[in-house]
Amino acid sequence: MNKTVGEIAELLNGKVVGDKGIIISGFAGIKEAKEGEITFLANPRYKALLESTKASAIITTEDIKCEGKTLIYVENPSLAFAQIINLFIPPKKHISGIHPTAILGKNIKISKGVAIGAYTVIEDGVSIGENTVIYPHCFIGEDSRIGRDCLIYSNVSIREGTIIGNRVIIHSGAVVGSDGFGYVTIGDIHHKIPQVGIVEIADDVEIGANVTIDRARFDKTFIGKGTKIDNLVHIAHNVVVGENCIIVAQVGISGSTTLGNNVILAGQVGVVGHIQIGDNVVVAAQSGVSKSIPSNTEVWGSPAKPFALAKRINACIQRLPLLYKTVEELKKRIEELEGKISK
Repeated sequence: MNKTVGEIAELLNGKVVGDKGIIISGFAGIKEAKEGEITFLANPRYKALLESTKASAIITTEDIKCEGKTLIYVENPSLAFAQIINLFIPPKKHISGIHPTAILGKNIKISKGVAIGAYTVIEDGVSIGENTVIYPHCFIGEDSRIGRDCLIYSNVSIREGTIIGNRVIIHSGAVVGSDGFGYVTIGDIHHKIPQVGIVEIADDVEIGANVTIDRARFDKTFIGKGTKIDNLVHIAHNVVVGENCIIVAQVGISGSTTLGNNVILAGQVGVVGHIQIGDNVVVAAQSGVSKSIPSNTEVWGSPAKPFALAKRINACIQRLPLLYKTVEELKKRIEELEGKISK
C-alpha cells in the first residue's frame, strides 16, 4: 500500500511541514527507517536522531523543528504511529468456529461469533460472550464467565469461577486463578490453607505472557478496568489493582495489597503485602516497596523513597570512594599534627 504524506496527515488530522506529495510505502523506527518509510519521534531526548534518519517523513509534535525534513505534526506521535501501522498492516485475522477437537462440558453458554481452537477444554457451566476468540490448548475452568470480544491466546489456563469482562486480551502461558500462596507451618510441616476465592478481571484489561494472577483466599483478587499487565508478572491472592494501571515485566505484588488508579510499577518492582498504594503513584524500576505510598507520589530505591530524596542518596553513595579517600587523608594529617603537638 502506498500513501502520500498529505493523505497520511489527513487520516491523522495532522499538519504537514515539507513535501505533501512524498510517497510512503512502509514504516520503521527512527534508526532503522529507509527512504520511502515513515517514522515517529515522541521523546525530545532523541531529537538528534532526526538529522541522521533516512525516513521520508517523521510524525512528531509542533515543538520539534528540523530543516530539510518532512514532518507531520500531531498531538500524540506514539498513538498516531500506531494508527499508521494498522493502516499498512491490517489486524490479524483470528480463528473462527469451534474446532471439532475442542472438549466442551455441560451447561455451557456459547454466544454468537465465539471461536474455540483445537484441543481447548471448556468445563461445565462456563459462559462465553459474543465474538470472543479462544485459541488452541486453553483451559477454562468450571463456572467461569468470559465477556464479549475477548482474545485468549494459546496455552492460557483460567481456573474455576474466574470472571472476565469485555474486550480482555490474555497472552500465551498466562494462568488466572491459580491458588494463592498460603500455608500454616507447624513444626517442620507446611499445611496448605484452602484458597476458595476467585479472580475478577474488569473490561479492557490486557494480561501479558506467563503472567500469574492468584485466586483469593476469600472473596476475590481484582484487576480494574483498562489496566495493562506486561509479561512475567505475579499478582498474589486478594490483591486489588485499580483502573488504568501499568504493571511492567517481572513485577511481584504480594497478597492483600491494594493499588489505586493510574499506578505505574516499572520493571522488577517488588511490593510487600497488606499495604496501600495511592492513585497516580509511580514506582521506578527495581524498587522495593515496603510500606504504603500516598497518592501522587514518585518513589525509587529499596526500600522505596520519594524520588528526589532517593536521587540525593544515590548521588552521595556514588561519592563514597572520594569521601573514603578524603577521610583517610584527614586521618593522616591529624596523626601528623598530633605527633608535632606531642613533641
